[in-house]
Amino acid sequence: MAHTTSLPATPTTKILAIGTFPPDTDMQLVQHILPTEVRETAQLYLEGKLDQWYSLQDRAGVAFILNVTDVSQAHEMLEALPLGKAHLMTFSLFPIGPLKPLSKLVNPPSPQ
Repeated sequence: MAHTTSLPATPTTKILAIGTFPPDTDMQLVQHILPTEVRETAQLYLEGKLDQWYSLQDRAGVAFILNVTDVSQAHEMLEALPLGKAHLMTFSLFPIGPLKPLSKLVNPPSPQ
Protein backbone atom coordinates (compact mmCIF):
# COMPACT_ATOMS: atom_id res chain seq x y z
CA MET A 1 0.00 0.00 0.00
CA ALA A 2 1.36 3.42 -0.91
CA HIS A 3 2.17 5.69 2.00
CA THR A 4 0.62 9.12 1.64
CA THR A 5 1.60 12.02 3.78
CA SER A 6 -0.81 14.87 4.12
CA LEU A 7 0.64 18.31 4.03
CA PRO A 8 0.08 20.41 7.11
CA ALA A 9 -2.59 23.08 6.94
CA THR A 10 -1.36 26.56 6.18
CA PRO A 11 -2.89 29.72 7.52
CA THR A 12 -4.80 32.09 5.29
CA THR A 13 -2.64 35.18 5.05
CA LYS A 14 -4.35 37.06 2.22
CA ILE A 15 -7.36 36.88 -0.09
CA LEU A 16 -6.96 36.77 -3.88
CA ALA A 17 -9.92 38.57 -5.45
CA ILE A 18 -10.62 38.25 -9.18
CA GLY A 19 -13.11 40.87 -10.36
CA THR A 20 -14.91 40.52 -13.67
CA PHE A 21 -17.89 42.05 -15.41
CA PRO A 22 -21.03 39.95 -15.79
CA PRO A 23 -22.26 39.33 -19.35
CA ASP A 24 -24.22 42.23 -20.83
CA THR A 25 -22.62 44.77 -18.46
CA ASP A 26 -23.17 48.34 -19.62
CA MET A 27 -19.52 49.30 -20.15
CA GLN A 28 -20.45 52.98 -20.72
CA LEU A 29 -21.83 53.02 -17.18
CA VAL A 30 -18.64 51.32 -15.96
CA GLN A 31 -16.55 54.05 -17.64
CA HIS A 32 -18.70 56.70 -15.94
CA ILE A 33 -18.16 55.15 -12.48
CA LEU A 34 -14.50 54.21 -13.02
CA PRO A 35 -12.86 57.46 -11.78
CA THR A 36 -14.61 57.11 -8.40
CA GLU A 37 -13.84 53.38 -8.33
CA VAL A 38 -10.12 54.05 -8.86
CA ARG A 39 -10.03 56.72 -6.13
CA GLU A 40 -11.73 54.45 -3.60
CA THR A 41 -9.51 51.50 -4.58
CA ALA A 42 -6.43 53.70 -4.12
CA GLN A 43 -7.76 54.63 -0.67
CA LEU A 44 -7.96 50.92 0.25
CA TYR A 45 -4.32 50.62 -0.81
CA LEU A 46 -3.33 53.64 1.29
CA GLU A 47 -5.18 52.13 4.28
CA GLY A 48 -3.16 48.92 3.88
CA LYS A 49 -6.22 46.80 3.04
CA LEU A 50 -5.18 46.17 -0.56
CA ASP A 51 -1.66 44.86 -1.07
CA GLN A 52 -1.40 44.52 -4.86
CA TRP A 53 -3.63 45.25 -7.82
CA TYR A 54 -3.43 44.08 -11.40
CA SER A 55 -5.38 44.12 -14.65
CA LEU A 56 -6.47 40.84 -16.17
CA GLN A 57 -4.71 40.26 -19.48
CA ASP A 58 -7.32 38.04 -21.15
CA ARG A 59 -10.45 40.09 -20.40
CA ALA A 60 -11.72 43.20 -18.66
CA GLY A 61 -11.28 42.90 -14.93
CA VAL A 62 -8.89 43.06 -12.01
CA ALA A 63 -6.92 40.87 -9.64
CA PHE A 64 -6.42 42.17 -6.11
CA ILE A 65 -4.37 40.68 -3.32
CA LEU A 66 -6.09 41.83 -0.14
CA ASN A 67 -4.53 42.14 3.30
CA VAL A 68 -7.47 40.41 4.96
CA THR A 69 -7.87 36.80 6.02
CA ASP A 70 -11.65 36.52 6.16
CA VAL A 71 -13.58 35.96 2.92
CA SER A 72 -16.74 37.64 4.22
CA GLN A 73 -14.73 40.73 5.22
CA ALA A 74 -13.16 40.81 1.75
CA HIS A 75 -16.61 40.46 0.15
CA GLU A 76 -18.04 43.35 2.20
CA MET A 77 -15.06 45.57 1.38
CA LEU A 78 -15.32 44.94 -2.37
CA GLU A 79 -19.10 45.26 -2.50
CA ALA A 80 -18.74 48.71 -0.87
CA LEU A 81 -16.75 49.99 -3.86
CA PRO A 82 -18.76 51.91 -6.50
CA LEU A 83 -18.80 49.10 -9.09
CA GLY A 84 -19.84 46.64 -6.38
CA LYS A 85 -22.64 48.92 -5.19
CA ALA A 86 -23.87 49.23 -8.79
CA HIS A 87 -23.65 45.43 -9.24
CA LEU A 88 -21.38 45.95 -12.25
CA MET A 89 -18.43 43.85 -11.06
CA THR A 90 -18.45 40.46 -9.40
CA PHE A 91 -15.56 38.95 -7.45
CA SER A 92 -14.35 35.41 -6.99
CA LEU A 93 -12.52 35.21 -3.67
CA PHE A 94 -9.75 32.73 -2.88
CA PRO A 95 -8.07 32.45 0.53
CA ILE A 96 -4.31 32.06 0.01
CA GLY A 97 -1.35 31.38 2.27
CA PRO A 98 2.22 30.12 2.32
CA LEU A 99 3.14 27.46 -0.23
CA LYS A 100 2.44 24.12 1.50
CA PRO A 101 5.31 22.06 0.05
CA LEU A 102 7.85 24.47 1.60
CA SER A 103 7.09 22.87 4.96
CA LYS A 104 8.87 19.75 3.64
CA LEU A 105 12.09 21.78 3.40
CA VAL A 106 11.79 23.12 6.92
CA ASN A 107 10.55 19.88 8.51
CA PRO A 108 11.70 17.02 6.26
CA PRO A 109 9.99 13.67 6.83
CA SER A 110 11.91 11.31 9.06
CA PRO A 111 13.56 8.32 7.32
CA GLN A 112 11.67 5.07 7.58
